[in-house]
This record gives sequence, C-alpha cells and structure tokens, in this order.
Amino acid sequence: MHILEIPSFFPPSGGLFCLDQAKALAMLGHEVRILSNVQLGLTIHKKDYFTLPFGRYEHQMADITVYQSYQRGIPKVIRYNVKRWVSIVLSMYKDYEARYGRPDILHAHCAKWAGYAAMKISQEYHIPYVITEHLPLMLLEQEFGKAPSSAWQIALLKQGYLNAERVLPVSEELVDDIACYYGKDYRWQYISNTIDTNFFYYRQRQSRGNRPFRFCCIGDYCYRKGYDVLFEAFRTLQGMELHIAGLNTDSDACDKAISQSQLDNVHTYGKINKEKVRDLLYDCDALVLASRSEVQPLVLLEALSTGIPVISTECIPHCLRIEGGCTIVPIGNVIALAEAMRKVSLQQDYDGEAVSRKIAEMASPQVIGRKLEQLFSEIVASK
Repeated sequence: MHILEIPSFFPPSGGLFCLDQAKALAMLGHEVRILSNVQLGLTIHKKDYFTLPFGRYEHQMADITVYQSYQRGIPKVIRYNVKRWVSIVLSMYKDYEARYGRPDILHAHCAKWAGYAAMKISQEYHIPYVITEHLPLMLLEQEFGKAPSSAWQIALLKQGYLNAERVLPVSEELVDDIACYYGKDYRWQYISNTIDTNFFYYRQRQSRGNRPFRFCCIGDYCYRKGYDVLFEAFRTLQGMELHIAGLNTDSDACDKAISQSQLDNVHTYGKINKEKVRDLLYDCDALVLASRSEVQPLVLLEALSTGIPVISTECIPHCLRIEGGCTIVPIGNVIALAEAMRKVSLQQDYDGEAVSRKIAEMASPQVIGRKLEQLFSEIVASK
C-alpha cells in the first residue's frame, strides 16, 4: 500500500508519534511518506521562526521521506493561520501526488488540523482517510474553553471525524473524554501508540548499594504535567533524588518553583533527545508523572518497556495500568503521591522483565504496524 502520513504537529513541535507509526508500516514493506507543514510561533519558537528553512523541501528521518514546510504564524490571528495551514497542506498534497502518485490512504494525526485537511484532500481526490487522535481534553479546553463551547473550530473538526473512514483514539477513554466537543457519532477503533521496543529494551539495573533512590519525571514543564504536585510530594520525602527533563524544565520558572518548594537533590536537564531519555530511564529507579490530563503518554510506555516501575495519576488510560508495573494515585493528591513514591522506593519484588514483555505485546512496532495494516487494507479493499 501507498500510505501518506499527515501530522498536525511535527518537530520542533513534537509529533514524533507520527514518525513511529510510519516506520512501523514501512517495516512491513509499505510505501510510506510524511507530508508535514509546521506552524512556527514567533514567541514559542523564537530562533526557529527565523532560522528554519523557508520554502518546501524533502529530507529523511529514520529512513522515512518527509516533505516539509514551515509556516510562519501571525500572532493572535488564529482563524487566518488555520486557513493558511490547511491551504498549504492542500497545495503540498498536489505537489506530492505529481511526484509520487496518488496514495491508497491518508493517515492524519489529530483532527486539529491534519484530520480536517485530510478530509478536504479526500473530497477532492477521492482517497479514504483515517485520523489517529492523540490530544487530551485539557488541551482542547485551553483552546476552545470548557464544554459546551461555541468555538468556531469545533464544527469544522467534527466534519473531519464524521467523514473519516475511522477515528483511531490511542486510548478508549479518549472517546468519552472529548465527546463533550465532538459527540460520538463517528466510527472509531482503539489502536495504541507505538514505541521502539528494540530501542527502549529491558535492562536489569545494578544494585543501588548505598546511593539514594532516583525518581525521574520526563515531561514539559507546564501546569498539565502537575510538577507543582510532584514538587510538594517530593518535599516530604527524605534521602531521594528527583531528575526532571522536558521542555522548560531548565527554565527560570522551574528553578523558581524548585526553590520555593525548598527542594534539595533535584536535577534538571531541559529538553533531551531520545538517547538521553533512555539513559535517564536506565540510570533511575522509577518514573513518576503527576499529570492532570493525558491520553496515552509515550514516556510511560518507554519507561515500562525499559523495565522500571512507574507512578502516575488516574488520568492515564487503563491500557497503561500494567499490573505489577504501574501505581495509580488520584489527580492533584500530594499525600497519595508521596506515599506511592515511598512505597515504590521500598519495593523488593518488582519483575521489570515481565512488565517489559507486556508493553511489547501491546505497543511494539510489529504489533501496531500489523493492526494498522489490517485496518488500512480493509478500508482500501472496500472502495
């Protein structure tokens, strides 16, 4: 099959889940490419806004061809930026088809706005499309306001859902979570995110000896990730270390929060690459995530795949609550989080290798690639 992936987000704005699924499909022998238009913000991306290439070009990422464009967004002009983003993607698709021929299926990542653009391409070129949905409720609330909302974007995004051959939420719970915006009158099928289980492989940790127990938290420094709750919980613990990484974890705001909480033994790394994420997981004894809203955080899959226990909140889906590997606490509960961290630090009988196998059975590239392949084949055959 010829499959064209269209992400709503892509580096430097995240979105590598698209690349992971493209690689999984390519490994099965399919012709897979990515068409990416990234909107850069003048305040958010700063240096990238002026230094990343102007115009369209092709490059390789992990042996996948990416047809790339960077759009310079105009601050606070949301409707115009969206309209322009969609029009650029439609124009890029026209160029793409001239180069590579018409794909058998379009695979959009997130309705906002790749799913909507895929619908427009589908209507003009009669190509079926699916949408893998990753965005959590809290991010939608930040943009549209709490439901019920009269935001103009919702009606357009609902069209993308309703006309898709299938919407693929990365957790079953997401369907109910976002029904307040989109309803549930569309065809959906749960398919997990995938991670590179050969890269995030199980490794037995060396004995700690006399060193402190090391917790890590890998996630952008923002309200949704619950660092304020984590810092308060960690403040009650003695003789432990906390290592945090992610966008803005090395910022002045994060440093100030650590100082105000009067924390010792906190190490900050800022945004780190895939190799350093793995190194941190191997060097630490447990991962803790105090998030207020998630869909299916990749870092939990990665951590469990490497064989360390994780502590997270009730916002994560049931598919990640691996028995023996994942401890769940209420959202925003400092006392419960601290107690869970204390218990995990004393745990003696953790079978990390068994947990790693369960993740491979759920989210390996081979497993997810086959699921997508089967679904795509059925859709294409029905046309």
